[in-house]
Amino acid sequence: MRERDIPESWSKATVNQSDDLTQLSRKQQLNERNMSSAPGTNSSAKSNAKSTAKSVKQQKINTSGKTVSQTEVEGKPSATGKISGKLPRWTKSWLLWTVLLAFVPGTIAFISMAMLFKLPAAPNCPAIFWPLASASVRMHCAQLAASKQTVKDLLQAIELVKGLPENHPLRGEVDRLLEEWSKDVLKLASESFQAGKLDEAIATAKRIPNDMPAYKLVEEQIQKWQSLWAKGESIYQETEDAMRNARWQQAFMTASKLLRLDNKYWETTKYQQLNDLITKSREDGDKLAKAEDLAKTGVVEKIIEAIKLAQSVTADSYMYQKATDAIPVFGRQMLDIAEKKLDKRDADEAISIAQQIPVNASLQTETEDFIAIAEAKRNAWIGTISGLESAIAQAQQIKPERAVYQQAQELIAGWQVEIGDVARLDRARTLASQGSITDLSAAITEAQLVAANNPRSREARQEIGRWVAQIQTIQDRPFLDRAEQLAYSQDGTSLQSAIAEASQIRRGRALYPEARKRINEWTATIQRAQDQPYLDRARELASSGDLPAAIQTANQITGNRALAGEAQSAINDWQGQVDSRNNWNKAREVALRGTPDALSEAIRLANKVPDRSALRNDVNPAIDQWSQQLFDIARSQSESDIERAIQTARLIPRGTAAYTEARQQIRTWRESLTPAPQPTEQTQTQESTTTTTTGQ
Repeated sequence: MRERDIPESWSKATVNQSDDLTQLSRKQQLNERNMSSAPGTNSSAKSNAKSTAKSVKQQKINTSGKTVSQTEVEGKPSATGKISGKLPRWTKSWLLWTVLLAFVPGTIAFISMAMLFKLPAAPNCPAIFWPLASASVRMHCAQLAASKQTVKDLLQAIELVKGLPENHPLRGEVDRLLEEWSKDVLKLASESFQAGKLDEAIATAKRIPNDMPAYKLVEEQIQKWQSLWAKGESIYQETEDAMRNARWQQAFMTASKLLRLDNKYWETTKYQQLNDLITKSREDGDKLAKAEDLAKTGVVEKIIEAIKLAQSVTADSYMYQKATDAIPVFGRQMLDIAEKKLDKRDADEAISIAQQIPVNASLQTETEDFIAIAEAKRNAWIGTISGLESAIAQAQQIKPERAVYQQAQELIAGWQVEIGDVARLDRARTLASQGSITDLSAAITEAQLVAANNPRSREARQEIGRWVAQIQTIQDRPFLDRAEQLAYSQDGTSLQSAIAEASQIRRGRALYPEARKRINEWTATIQRAQDQPYLDRARELASSGDLPAAIQTANQITGNRALAGEAQSAINDWQGQVDSRNNWNKAREVALRGTPDALSEAIRLANKVPDRSALRNDVNPAIDQWSQQLFDIARSQSESDIERAIQTARLIPRGTAAYTEARQQIRTWRESLTPAPQPTEQTQTQESTTTTTTGQ
């Protein structure tokens, strides 16, 4: 039997019609097919039929079943039209009849066997009129459709046979196949679910008729799919939240939960998708962190680099929104830096910084307004009338709807007033260029016309101050020149006259600092000449060893006189030597008592002698000797009172010859004072047990 294809769609209505006509004779259907045409599957039968017809044709059978020879024998006219009274000669040949008797029955037997063993033609399922189809035909076509293992074909197979009566002989087999095919449909739906097609899987499962045995598994399976899918979406959402908050470790751990879902789509496709997103987002997060660190430096070049890093974060990254939000912040930093540069009148640098702010910083309008104002101010700061006029023209181009329009109008008003003041300052500078006191005074008068609240008032004040200083210099220079001439001889009288002449230059005048400098120099020269004899005498006394007299003599140089600092330095040195001698003498005197306290006090007094003092050559051996005496006393005390010996040994100072040995001895004495630990009851028991065991 050969399988035939089932059409794309069978009429379900015709399949569900009454099956009463299915009792028609199978023989009638076969006869109808033979009358029309043999089916395509009977090619072998046709071949056999042709072979048989070719063999029988030689017999010339007519419609009555008689041969030509018999007709002639019966007396019918021959080919010549005459009737012969006796048989032809060849009819009497026994060989001929032997051949005929062997051939004819053999042919008939061959045809009969061919017809007997000919397979019945397979039903043509697409051409069957289902209301008249028998149960076996339905079963055959249903099995043929189900063998394709597609949802559509399985459902068609179910529809073909599920309508058979309950008492039908094939009902048991049909029920088994229906359950099998329903489970196959559910299996195909599960494959769709595993492929990530939840809606398709649910729709496929719901196509199983509700009267099928496997339908009870449909709702349960759908709920299981929906629950698992919801869990996968929850894990995905939780991972996304972790990525948005830059918690990368948590994101990886959460995403790994997808590997434990019983779904290949979530375990493979979605997990890999999440893993790639986490990796990319983490890389972008590192970029953004680096960008923020660069922006914190406040350096324009670093901020521009930070913006480029933020711009490199693509839209498919979970850091994209943060990067997008960071770019305007970085742009605002650049604009703030540009404004600070403009406040310092560095218009070129301010404009250059503003022009580098990217468009996606959402500051395009503010940047354009800032550049317009900066360019206008740059022209105004040239300080010329043409520059101010150019600045006014640029500011007038700013439209009323712009945020800086009011600022531009205020600047225009100020620059218009400033144009008049620039003209006044130009006239004043022209006058001052003549250099005479009269011209300078006239220039000052002209510049004073600039109002204090005018933009050029500061410049006017500066010019006025400069011109006043020129006038004062012209007026006071003769006094200073005469004073220089008087001080040329450098004697006391001349210097006093020079000081008196220079003192005529009053405080606040332009040459006052220079005059005071010269007066101080001349005064120091006079004081040095007066005080040098006292200092020289004091040094002579110190060299002779009379330090108290030297100190008394040098103390005559007091106050803020020129040699006061030098004299005080010498006095301090001499007084130190006196104190060192006193301390050394007192130390030797105290050490004679020989007690531990006296020796310790002697060492303390001796150590007050400075290291640079010549007395140190005597002090150091004495300190070592007194330290050794202390150690000897301590060892003697240890024979009766170890605690007292330790206290005495501790009086020995660091750096002396006996210090190291004394420290070691102190440790020994302390160890002798520390009692040995008493054995505990448990230790005694263990020792007793050990002794008993050893004795046994």
